[in-house]
Amino acid sequence: MGAVISSSEEEEEEEEISSEEEIEEKKSDNIEESDSYTSYSESSSSSDDDGSFFGDSTGDESSESETESELDEVVEGTLFGMGNPLLDLSASVAEGYLKKYDLKANDAILAEEKHKPMYQELVDLFPVDYIAGGATLNAIKVAQWMIGVPRATTFVGCIGQDKFGEILKEKAEEIGVRTAYYIQNKEPTGTCAALLCNYNRSLCANLAAANLYDKDHLDRKETWSLVEQAKYYYIAGFFMTVSQDSIIAVGKHAAENGKTFMMNLSAPFLCEFFKDNQVASLPYVDILFGNETEAATFARVHDLGTDDLMKVASKLAGWTKINSTRPRIVVITQGHESTIVANGPHDVKKFPIIPVKQEDIIDTNGAGDAFVGGYLSQLVQGKSIEECIQGAHFAGNMVVQQHGCTFPEKCIFES
Repeated sequence: MGAVISSSEEEEEEEEISSEEEIEEKKSDNIEESDSYTSYSESSSSSDDDGSFFGDSTGDESSESETESELDEVVEGTLFGMGNPLLDLSASVAEGYLKKYDLKANDAILAEEKHKPMYQELVDLFPVDYIAGGATLNAIKVAQWMIGVPRATTFVGCIGQDKFGEILKEKAEEIGVRTAYYIQNKEPTGTCAALLCNYNRSLCANLAAANLYDKDHLDRKETWSLVEQAKYYYIAGFFMTVSQDSIIAVGKHAAENGKTFMMNLSAPFLCEFFKDNQVASLPYVDILFGNETEAATFARVHDLGTDDLMKVASKLAGWTKINSTRPRIVVITQGHESTIVANGPHDVKKFPIIPVKQEDIIDTNGAGDAFVGGYLSQLVQGKSIEECIQGAHFAGNMVVQQHGCTFPEKCIFES
């Protein structure tokens, strides 16, 4: 399914959302206080336009001192994704329909019992588009599309032994993604209601089968060999509610072998109610994505002492990191405003977007996932941060002008 309007990724999970066990973190031990040393700058003199949304930052001309690395060869299995595969039921609804099911615009939640009737009701009452997705799979699909090398990406998750599962598998493989699903018959393939209302979207995910992913599947020789083959890993935060052990296993492998491990804050509720899992995963993360709402929620939950997103990015970049041979990169999107990028805690920049006219926006569902996919597509080729952001802005721009997280047959992006 799609992702948060501004960016993260993101999407759906189903674990009970209980705020009961909140971990008492020692934030001061985990956060590098870098405010007085951090250099904040704008990567371009362009200013944001109030009428803008996601855009392509190809006009970004920052005079960076970074040396350009040689491009990496992308081969089969270079990028590994693991997450919750879902079939999106995308429909346009009125505000009253959101209120009926106690849903909010620009939000992503897990389905409760009161939401269960909604899925069949959507099919009965509205024209529905069926789109293969889930936060991680959306990002992997976009990355595969932009990379263009067959089976350069791999996706792992759990589906049911049913027609929807077959559709998810077929749709991903049509684009060139290699899939390695854990298929079981206890639960049907997961679905996500993607409700579009006044250019905004509300996501309500019924994980079903996606919630049953078993680490035993990851440990199987044939699956773990795919982990070993990869050099880059991306897991949306929603998977923390499903298989935290699997996340840690992949994160450890990446850290021990000098590979790149990436995650997404994905949704405010994860920052609040799964913060223990989030804190356990974060030390392994080399690149962290999120949108402005998620970053602000993280800052509040962890008492970072600021709501300035430039400083929040700096503090997240300075959080304890196991592989200390390179700085953590933090990418925070802000909808129609500039994207914030921290390359370590002391180097924080803004990258202006190129506006999309309001009338050209068709569907924001999946825009955040597409942004991540665009970034990943350039990262695995050894491109610079600036070029990765260009790819990200291009993908986000393109997806908001489509229905769901979909794209044309041919990718025309050039960095």
